[in-house]
Amino acid sequence: MTDIFSFLLAVTPLALLIVLILMLRIAVHYAVLTALVITWCIAGWYFEFPLQSLGVASLYGAAKGLWPIVIVIFAAIYGYNLMLANGSMEVIKRALAAISDDKRIQVLIIAWGFGGFLEAVAGYGTAVAIPVGILIALGITPLKSAVVSLIANSVPTAFGAVGIPVIMLAEQTGLAVQTLSTHIILQLAAFNILLPFVLVAIIGGSIKAIRGVFLITLCCGIASLLPQYIVARYLGAELPAFAGSLGGLVVTIILARYQKSNRSTPGVAPRTLFKASLIYLFTFTFIVLCSPLFPAIKQSLGAVSSQIPFPLSATETLPLKIEWLITPGVLILLASFIGGAIQGNRPQQMLNLLFATLCQLKKSIVAILAIVAMATVMDKSGMITVIATTLVAATGVGYVFISPVIGALGTFVTGSDTNANVLFGKLQATAAHQLGVDPHALAAANTAGATGGKMISPQSIAIAVSASKLEHLSGDIMSTTLKYCLLYIVLLGLGIGLFYTI
Repeated sequence: MTDIFSFLLAVTPLALLIVLILMLRIAVHYAVLTALVITWCIAGWYFEFPLQSLGVASLYGAAKGLWPIVIVIFAAIYGYNLMLANGSMEVIKRALAAISDDKRIQVLIIAWGFGGFLEAVAGYGTAVAIPVGILIALGITPLKSAVVSLIANSVPTAFGAVGIPVIMLAEQTGLAVQTLSTHIILQLAAFNILLPFVLVAIIGGSIKAIRGVFLITLCCGIASLLPQYIVARYLGAELPAFAGSLGGLVVTIILARYQKSNRSTPGVAPRTLFKASLIYLFTFTFIVLCSPLFPAIKQSLGAVSSQIPFPLSATETLPLKIEWLITPGVLILLASFIGGAIQGNRPQQMLNLLFATLCQLKKSIVAILAIVAMATVMDKSGMITVIATTLVAATGVGYVFISPVIGALGTFVTGSDTNANVLFGKLQATAAHQLGVDPHALAAANTAGATGGKMISPQSIAIAVSASKLEHLSGDIMSTTLKYCLLYIVLLGLGIGLFYTI
């Protein structure tokens, strides 16, 4: 009875989040703050977590949420806002729309390729909102545009916003970033190949629509998968989504030129497109230069860092390392400043957009700081261990099969792969240790599952509804996407379960 009571209390903050966000429709930042207060009460009262440790764990979690999560998201959205202001994003959209008039190819280029690229560099709904708008402008029905954009915005979210979900997963679990990245790519490999076919079938109205574009669709998926695997295995978490989306885009565009087309939309001059893409080109270049490919640069710039100790107790100190120059958020800000200046943003406009972006993200910043603080308190007070122990005891080896469902639930509730990893990453690693399974495998399964939950998270649905102006059909968008989401999670769970248990 005591064990059951401990489990129920430990899981209360997570259950409360679900009720507040999904049932009571409370704003995410308010819901997370409420859950954080409840976590404090339970940790202090039942789990006897000292008041000083409670405060230190919360501060440490909030600091870890600020750096590197908030700085990356802020920098990515700032760069995107600069491109909106100077017209560069419009140039890129026009260039993509001019490639082919075959709607099946258009969905591969715009929803899968360009949407994946937007998720890699910005995230935060841009990978749904922008493709939806472009596809509708190209004559695809709003409902189909919304559904395919939501489905396409699944696999790329694992390494979205310059890999921050996986970086935070490694931070929470103490596991190796490159090993985690490799496991995630392998777990999602089949979906990299299958989802482009799903998108084509939806746009064409049936599976028969694949006829005539089978080769280009297959090559699109393979060209997305292979660069991701190579980059994830040898470089880490920052660039797989970059590499995969660019690989898929380039190969699809090249093959599309061999398709019969009656393009009526004028193209964009290469020089103009190059200039419009400068912020993203600089971002890619800076991150590569600061990657393990260039150890001298990484080591010298990485030395500019600060170590902040958080004394949790007399015997344990939580160290927070801040790398001032090679953190992806700083590199993206630098790329945005340089690229924006070349693209024509005036200094005053850039400064105004800096503050406007901060205001735009203020609620999200509060939610992120609170959710990382909450996860840290749950971990250090022993609540995560209780949940993991109970679930493993109840399911045994079957837990491996349901591990992606937990990640999907995290994204469904919070709308963020990063938040799902912060909430449940340590839970998955703890469960893996108790089962004798490689903790990298189940931590990766959390991220893989989270990509499926992203399709139907209320935040994603709201963005798709707004972009498609289909407020009256939000239920249809949700129910249509839900079928694909459930199939995705079931297949993923079976694949992971069979692979790691047989």
